[in-house]
Order: sequence, then C-alpha cells, then structure tokens
Amino acid sequence: MLGPGPTVAGPAGGDGGALTAPWATSAVETVLEQVLDARLRQARGVDGVFARDMADRVAAFVRRGGKRLRTAFAWCGWRAAGGSGDATAVLRTGAALELLQACALIHDDVMDGSLLRRGGPALHVEFAGRHPAGPERAFDAPAGAFGTSAAVLAGDLALAWADDLLTETALGSPQGARLHHEWRAMRTEMVAGQYRDVHAQASGASDEEEALTIAVLKSAQYTVARPLALGACLAGADTPTTEALRAAGRCAGLAFQLRDDLLGAFGDPSLTGKPADDDLRSRKLTPLLAVAVRRAEATGDREAADVLAPGAHTRPDHTVERMRAALERTGARAEVEARTADLAATALRHFEASGAAADVRREFAALVERAAGVAPRPAEELV
Repeated sequence: MLGPGPTVAGPAGGDGGALTAPWATSAVETVLEQVLDARLRQARGVDGVFARDMADRVAAFVRRGGKRLRTAFAWCGWRAAGGSGDATAVLRTGAALELLQACALIHDDVMDGSLLRRGGPALHVEFAGRHPAGPERAFDAPAGAFGTSAAVLAGDLALAWADDLLTETALGSPQGARLHHEWRAMRTEMVAGQYRDVHAQASGASDEEEALTIAVLKSAQYTVARPLALGACLAGADTPTTEALRAAGRCAGLAFQLRDDLLGAFGDPSLTGKPADDDLRSRKLTPLLAVAVRRAEATGDREAADVLAPGAHTRPDHTVERMRAALERTGARAEVEARTADLAATALRHFEASGAAADVRREFAALVERAAGVAPRPAEELV
C-alpha cells in the first residue's frame, strides 16, 4: 500500500482558496510520480520481465501526458464545494483519474485499431513492435495477437493501480464512502459506454439518441460530471451543490465529446496527437455522424446518405474525403459546432447554481473553453 502520502499545500503553503486548476494539474504530476515510483518498485519485486516490458511501459504512457482535464475538473468540484487547505486527497483522486484514463485509452485503441496516441504509437502497436520475432514482423498475425494481448493486460494494470490509489485515498478520508460510491458508478458507466460504442458499430446503428447515450456514458459522465462530483465529495458537498455540479458536468462533458468528434473528423493529427480519420474509416457512431444521416435523409441528399450508410465504408469506392464532404454539405458540422457552444453555455449556468464563488466560476469557464474549444462568457458576467 502506498499510504496516505504527504500533505500538499499551495504554492505558498497557504489557504487552498488561493490555488488554481493549473496549479493542481501541475501538482498532480508530482503525485503521479510518487505513485508510479512505488508501483514500479512493487512490479520489480514481482518479476523483472513483467516490470521491464509492461509496468515500465504503462508508467511511460501515463507520463507521456494528456490534458489532465479530469484532475482539473475534480479540483474545480472541490473548490466549488468550499474545499480549502490540505489538497492531498483531491490530488491523489486526480492521479487515480489519470491512471484510469490510461486504462481507457489503451483499451480504446485496441478496440478501435488506432495506431497513434499522444503523439506516439498506441500501446498495442508498441508491444507488437517488441515481439520476439522482430520489429520487421510487427504487424503480422503472431505479433499483432501478442500486441493486442499485452495491451489488454497493460490496461488492466493501469486500472488496478487506479483502483488501489482511489481505495487508499478513500480509506484515509472522512468522505471515503461517498468518494468510493462515485468512483464505482463512474467505472461502470465507462464500461457501459464502451460496450454501447462497439455494439453500435457492430450493428451499423445511425440513431441520434443512441449516439448521444454513448457520448454521455463514455465521455460526458467520465470526463467532467463524475470528476466534479468526486472533488465535491471530498469537500463534504451537500446534495443541491452536488446535483448542480453533476448537471454542469454532463453539459460540459457532452460539449467536450462533440468537439472530440469534430477533431476526429477534421482535426490535424500533428496537433491532436491521434489520427484524424479513424472514426470515419470505421464508421463509428458519433452524434456528428448521426446528425449528418438525419439531415441527409430529411433533405433527400442521396449521395450523402449513401456514403454515410452502414457498410459503405467497406466498399472499394469509399473514401474518408467523401464522408468529410457529406458532413460539411449536410450542415452536420455546423449544427454540432453550434450545439457544442450551447452546451458549454448551459454548463456555466448550472455551475453558477452550485453557489461556487466568482473566482471558481471563472476557472470553470476557462476549463470548459479548454475542453470544448468555445470561448466562455466575458469575465464580468461571472462576477
């Protein structure tokens, strides 16, 4: 067991009210290093090959970065509910969220067959390249099977580390039971969302309501709503405050997912660190795709309906460029961009209902802009 860890004070060792989400996302890196060092020592004590090949690689993947948005939202939830002083528990909760995110990304890349993540090879690709048969066979059947199997285990290891850390934190907190309840609910929602995702892809679904259900379960709850609630739990938030934060989180999280869908179709891989066409090549059911199908059918745009239809992506004449053109021509891209902005604005209104102080509301607005890619309202409206 890692233990409760050191007390974490602010930049000047003072009141938590002086701290900000950028400070928290920086401070969580220190906590992650402490956790990873302890886990790697444990792994080396278990087996040297496992430690070198897998545990070290999982730790390197976690250290490779990401936006640390879940940490920032957990911090914001803690501050919104009046959290101040010793920041240890909320930072350790943030570190657990980052480890859980590593699990989700590793497994998601396996399921989607994605080759790139965080500006480098996806973990199953990296494992395949290390296959004993040699890197020249990295994508043949034996190496591919090895890479997939090893990546599944790597994701499981990241999940075990996340669960261990959250459990240790809960055991040391007076709010531990509530914290663990939120964590359990979030893990189940995440798996449910992943399953609905692969189920929709296998069935060739195009339903807009189904796409939104997947987006809420797989991303909105897990990325924003639950992290806000986890932070609020640690501050002892009452029910109205927690519910307001949940509502804000669902809206902000859905805005985040809609933006991610847009980046998945139109983004620059050199900026996003992941491919810009995986979702289109596999015809993943996203709200963006579902809106385009609905608009194509409503306007009688048979060309767009045809290129977006189930099975179209397997035809020899299918191209990602034709799908992108259909998303543009039907107006789906513009509609989703407008919906993203509306959701971000609604998230800010719900957050204000939590009773958070003005400086925390401004901080949440900045986080929503970072997550959803839309500018928050002017600061004077949040005072």
